[in-house]
Amino acid sequence: MTRLADRMALIKPSPTMEITAKANAMKAEGIDVVGFGAGEPDFDTPDFVKEAAIAALRAGKTKYTDASGMPALRDALCAFYKRTEGLDYARNEAIVSVGGKHALYNIFQALLSPGDEVVIPSPYWVSYPDMTLLAGGTPVILPTKESKGFRFTADELEALVTDKTKAIVVNSPSNPSGAVYDEKTLKAICAVAKKRGIIVVWDEIYKDIYYGEGTLRSLPWYDPEIKPLTLICSGLSKNFSMTGWRIGWTLGDAGIVKAMNTIQGQSTSNPCTFAQYGALAALERGVEHMGPWLTEFRARRDTLLAAFDEIPGMSCIVPEGAFYVFPNISGWYGKKWKGGTINDSYDATTFLLEEARVAVVPGEPFGAADNIRISYALSMADVRKGIDRIRAAVAALTD
Repeated sequence: MTRLADRMALIKPSPTMEITAKANAMKAEGIDVVGFGAGEPDFDTPDFVKEAAIAALRAGKTKYTDASGMPALRDALCAFYKRTEGLDYARNEAIVSVGGKHALYNIFQALLSPGDEVVIPSPYWVSYPDMTLLAGGTPVILPTKESKGFRFTADELEALVTDKTKAIVVNSPSNPSGAVYDEKTLKAICAVAKKRGIIVVWDEIYKDIYYGEGTLRSLPWYDPEIKPLTLICSGLSKNFSMTGWRIGWTLGDAGIVKAMNTIQGQSTSNPCTFAQYGALAALERGVEHMGPWLTEFRARRDTLLAAFDEIPGMSCIVPEGAFYVFPNISGWYGKKWKGGTINDSYDATTFLLEEARVAVVPGEPFGAADNIRISYALSMADVRKGIDRIRAAVAALTD
């Protein structure tokens, strides 16, 4: 058998992809599974975006573009952030990648050398540590407490910063917890980053899916002095329901963006050309469609939270953004079902899939062993069906 690269021993398959694939396989066999796993809105891509891409196809816009994306799209991206955030970026400070995940991957590849440390607050999106490892870096996990809303403080950050610290990842709203950082905390985090000269990888992919008052902003809006040290990473997957279009971006220091462009030029080259024309239309019009989506997301969230209050062994913080709930299920530990005993979040996931025909994601790969992630990016009818199945399965657990 061919020996694989050593780096393959450092990383694991994406659990969200795995659980979604398993649920889809069961559905293909005719098994009715409620899929709470995928981080993918169930709403359709807005028609005007689709029409722009179709028009581009018909016009023959099917050739290569610049590796970093069409100049017109990068200009539109800069104009979008000027219009919505008051932030000034030039074309050479913007790169369009094959989705937000690709943008983050390129960031770590461009930034990290062996031994460089990246501070990653937990619970975290599952790919941050693995991307860091693939780039030769060292993930340094900053634990947060559920009792404090899964948020860290500037003091807790500074306690972990060393001479090897290259960057910190801040994801707000958070996947998986839905936590959002307030302005005071963000300004304090910026102060630590400026003092220690560390890059802030600012992942705002869920920024437009927010249930609080006002509007969430990009990090440099809160502290303009942090702009040279900030890499804004986002895309159109969540706020335009364009997951399969694979359009993401990074805004930041021109030198880092140039390095990312070099990496992209030697790996994927440009994002899909006609998808870029759809993205151009999206950025020019903005998120006018988001109001009804937020109303529906909030209703689903609140329905789940109310159910968790009634189902034994479950508790959950109130997510302020994104479309996930991250309930604590440690109250199930030691309970038995026909498949065995529930001892951790993996057991809980197996129990729910096999007994309740409900697909969720274990919390362990997110850095939270006592939780499971439930996406409510599916219809209210399916949300209610999933709740009924969970309630019935848990009621049948024995000591």
